[in-house]
Amino acid sequence: MLVGLSRQELTALYTSKWIKDEKVLKEEIFKQMFYDKIGKREERIKNLSTDELIEEFEDKKSGNVSLIRTEMKYRYKENVGDDRMKVAIAFKKSSRGDQMWIEHQERKELYGESKKM
Repeated sequence: MLVGLSRQELTALYTSKWIKDEKVLKEEIFKQMFYDKIGKREERIKNLSTDELIEEFEDKKSGNVSLIRTEMKYRYKENVGDDRMKVAIAFKKSSRGDQMWIEHQERKELYGESKKM
């Protein structure tokens, strides 16, 4: 139903007090309002070099940190060599969650995937 609504109607619905606690609905309205910009942002991030990704990742005010983190994790798992090392270094200098993720990945490489009992 959201596809058929105008931008003005979507804005009115998004700011309505009747759906202020409806997180899923508000998220879908937001996606519909900014569909073209969201797709372009993801495409731009995929086309960045690893060095450019890391530079933007370290700028926590860029607004794209979550998307960049996802792309960097993908590149870490897929690439071998310089890109992998660059991503590892950037994650080790980042938040505790990123540090734990990279440590986990390195342990998996060293010791293999262990089964939990």
